[in-house]
Amino acid sequence: MMKLKSREVLIGVFVVVLLCFIYFLVSLEEEGEREEKIVTKIIDGDTIVVQGGEKIRLLGVDCDEKGDECYSKAKEILEEKLLGETVFLESDLEDKDRYGRSLRYIFLDGENINVFLVEKGYCIARFEREGAKYKEEIVGEEEGAIEGRVGCKWDGA
Repeated sequence: MMKLKSREVLIGVFVVVLLCFIYFLVSLEEEGEREEKIVTKIIDGDTIVVQGGEKIRLLGVDCDEKGDECYSKAKEILEEKLLGETVFLESDLEDKDRYGRSLRYIFLDGENINVFLVEKGYCIARFEREGAKYKEEIVGEEEGAIEGRVGCKWDGA
């Protein structure tokens, strides 16, 4: 009788450990690969350089190019927020763009900077593929920025 209970407890513990391990693997897959880096340079509103010289293109956003209306404001806000800071870079469906830049979402103190740029009207939402992780959130923030006439993209300032 005692042997049977011990075996049942052991099987129960094994099942719980197995389920925890599976949950851990699934959450890693959903979260994507994350790495921690220091931002060393801001190229423009949607491209930065991190330690080691790696160029990072922010996923899900498209900011103005040099000479366009919001170029300076988007670049300045990134310099204020990110320059010299340690950030987390999170990958998604594609690793690199055609220029060899790493494609990433950028997180600072838990805040998704890609979402922030669109929410505040510095950039527009832009996705090349279906199934991107933060697409609904970024597109939703863009709709709110347009409706609220927020930032240099939507208020005309």
